[in-house]
Amino acid sequence: MAYQIDLSGRVALITGASSGLGAQFAKTLSAAGAGVVLAARRIERLKTLRAEIEANDGDAHVVGMDVTDNDSICAAIAHAETEMGTIDILVNNSGVSTMQKLTDVTPEDYDFVMNTNTRGAFFVAQEVAKRMIARSQGAAPGTFTGGRIVNVASMAGLRALGQIGVYAMSKAAVIHMTKAMALEWGRYGINVNALCPGYIDTEINHHHWQTEAGQKLVQMLPRKRIGRPQDLDAVLMMLCANESHFVNGAVIAADDGFGV
Repeated sequence: MAYQIDLSGRVALITGASSGLGAQFAKTLSAAGAGVVLAARRIERLKTLRAEIEANDGDAHVVGMDVTDNDSICAAIAHAETEMGTIDILVNNSGVSTMQKLTDVTPEDYDFVMNTNTRGAFFVAQEVAKRMIARSQGAAPGTFTGGRIVNVASMAGLRALGQIGVYAMSKAAVIHMTKAMALEWGRYGINVNALCPGYIDTEINHHHWQTEAGQKLVQMLPRKRIGRPQDLDAVLMMLCANESHFVNGAVIAADDGFGV
């Protein structure tokens, strides 16, 4: 028996869409029929991705967004809804990291990570949720009530790891934030879940896996391999599907068993 998830007629906003997981998430949702709004600071990279999606008969729109700036968040979401229609799906993906011992973390390092990964994720979700809630109450236009919010956390939010302590802390906060949002917004038909990827090979970290330290880490993993962005497609699709209305507040690890 074949099973297909159809997102036709839905609009999905993906933050951090200019590269890595965000770009893959956008392509995956577009292939399922969703119109996608590509949000990030690197506009030229977004335009390249839009061209790729449109070449495959997808519908994509580009918006500049700095998740550390609330005015930027509000303006980008308002513009996206003007161009594409109401947002039904949010993939809250923007994230940054630093690598150092906790004793070497500066206030600037701390704010850099927390302002993007935790504060930014919160206020993007808040702005989208306000609009979803207004639709569910009949106070805003839109035929689809409720929605799907996927907060991209990390297995580092579930398991403490050396050298990336502040990043792990920020993602642990995202996981608890997800549960709080699911509890408060579920009554409006909004499902909020967290996706916790393991080690994934992206352009940002690709060089690391070729180093001695990277290869040593790979050998410590349960199946001695790292993932590809497309390895997260199935989980993402499940969390965004119309049929996943009974999945709310879940924290799903896609880490090849690293957290076991």
